[in-house]
Amino acid sequence: MNFEHTEDRRMLADTLNRFIAEQYGIEHRNAIAYGDQGHSPELYARFADLGAIGALFPESVGGFGGEGFDTAVVFESLGRGLVVEPLLGALMVGRALVAFGSDAQKAHLENIMAGTAVAALAHDEPGSFYELNNVGLTARKQGDGWVLNGTKGVVAFGDTADLLLVSARTSGDTFDEQGISLFLVPGKAAGVSARGYGRIDGGHAAEVTFTDVTVAGDALVGTEGAGLAVLEHITGWGVLALSAEALGAMEVAKQNTLEYLQTRKQFGVPIGSFQALQHRMADLLLEVEQARSAVINLAAAIDNPDRVARERVVSATKYSIGRIGTLVAEESIQMHGGIGMTWELPLSHFAKRLVMVDHQLGDEDHHLGRYIALA
Repeated sequence: MNFEHTEDRRMLADTLNRFIAEQYGIEHRNAIAYGDQGHSPELYARFADLGAIGALFPESVGGFGGEGFDTAVVFESLGRGLVVEPLLGALMVGRALVAFGSDAQKAHLENIMAGTAVAALAHDEPGSFYELNNVGLTARKQGDGWVLNGTKGVVAFGDTADLLLVSARTSGDTFDEQGISLFLVPGKAAGVSARGYGRIDGGHAAEVTFTDVTVAGDALVGTEGAGLAVLEHITGWGVLALSAEALGAMEVAKQNTLEYLQTRKQFGVPIGSFQALQHRMADLLLEVEQARSAVINLAAAIDNPDRVARERVVSATKYSIGRIGTLVAEESIQMHGGIGMTWELPLSHFAKRLVMVDHQLGDEDHHLGRYIALA
């Protein structure tokens, strides 16, 4: 198998890495990430101009990529700069529209790819514990439309989203796999209220409440009651994106730690000359390469029509990334000593992000159990 990226992907990665290095320095990034909005609409539009969003979608809908490796390239570059712009929401909502949306719904892709519309997935609920079939928000049929009632939690950029892809229970009980439907809802629709807050690793999330929110019949994405398959599909793409992002952050943390070991002196010699630290660094290098292999494996398998084989790769990758990301964060901090915990050192922010990636779209325990169950 040829593991080298195409020339187009290498050019995209070079362009993004250069832009992020020049325009998204850590101090500027932190001012954006911990600011009132949690991201910069102006910079988000510039990422769109560079093709970062368009590369996530196939040419059939106006993009110029759409393969697993395109997503991996984009998000690895974003991870290297700890970019907090809402590209993950664009990917997951957009992928749902590409695969299951009507022609009218796919028309929203133009604004999503242009960076003029922020899209967010509103699925998680308090106490859902990552289970895709745990949906309590209800959608009741009313005439030709639907009325939504319930609450979604930890919706990334849910307080500023222009489009919300909402999972709702249209039949059955809370944990039934059947009876889940998805709806495309304007973020400012009547009855939608959002309580936004800053995330610990930067960016914004929100608790979004739907109170008698009325949507037309054409807001339904896909088939009524068959939304679980859509959620599984877009979660796989989301896991690929998060894993690639984590890989980019790991590479930076690894390089920063290696440079520190080569320059920090104790007893008159670089601490990297101490055998114990050499062994720990060697183990870290091997683990990061294992993470890279996991991302490559998922990027190659993301379009596999064999559901069980594909989803096992999804869960295996997320488990590996969660474990390795936490290890990289802990080891990098420890080998830096006390300075590794300081706000001023970029490493502390990379470590924080690596730990929090494990808690998005299912943590280690969840995906290990899912991998076993799929067997």
